[in-house]
Amino acid sequence: MALVLGIDAAWTTGQPSGVALLDAAASGAMCLVAAPSYAAFLAQANGLGIDWQAVQTGGEAPLAELLAASERLAGRAVDVIAVDMPVSRQLIAGRRGADQAVSREFGGRWCAAHTPNSRRPGPVGERLSAACLSLGYPVASTATAPATPERLLEVYPHPALLALLQREKRVPYKVSRAARYWPEATPAQRRAKILAELRAIAAGLEGELGPLPVAIPSDADSPARLLKTYEDTLDAVISAWVGWLYLQGEAVPLGDEHAAIWCPRSVVRQPGGFIQSCRTVRADF
Repeated sequence: MALVLGIDAAWTTGQPSGVALLDAAASGAMCLVAAPSYAAFLAQANGLGIDWQAVQTGGEAPLAELLAASERLAGRAVDVIAVDMPVSRQLIAGRRGADQAVSREFGGRWCAAHTPNSRRPGPVGERLSAACLSLGYPVASTATAPATPERLLEVYPHPALLALLQREKRVPYKVSRAARYWPEATPAQRRAKILAELRAIAAGLEGELGPLPVAIPSDADSPARLLKTYEDTLDAVISAWVGWLYLQGEAVPLGDEHAAIWCPRSVVRQPGGFIQSCRTVRADF
């Protein structure tokens, strides 16, 4: 049995961060909670429902509270924390070996990694890493043996979705990028396309985890703000799913001994395989 906490951590404290809790066994896994913010996750642990229409709050990750809430929900401690945010065993001042490795591996599929710096996520990421370490979850790097429990994993939903949905290129589901995806489409058409991708992602996750505790709306008139709420929530579930793959030995680290981004083994080419020039990567798609 294993318990995975997935966090789609915002790079700034002004934006909400999705959170998901996955209960896994050798025979499968299920999503116990999927929430669009830290506050919403903690409310769920206290027996309250989620108002999906509400404006979600941001803030720093209350790690100790999240772990305690997870233990109340599942009756045991969290085994792995999987976070969609740059984390490292050393201070992050710029582009890391992990970012370069992911960009080489997935740049040709438009899944290059963004470049972190001392400001974004900067102190937010540093405090998250420090909090996890103090609570017994050090960063997992290439020096970490596969499936080692009680670790903090850095994950990246875009490569994970290539595996989950069997896509050849980056899945266009980011609300803030809709105008770049479809510049000729109307705002309503863009929302409909984003919604279709969100529903496809939810269906893919349900194929792995069973029914999700979140229902993606079918109304194409849903405002962009609401679609972003579901995007953040699904990113947290994807992060937790990669954490489960890690515990099964089905995720591999791309990076070095300081920091690594863990990706599904099924979409990582073996050494000596295809290498994409960084000049052609697409990190903004």
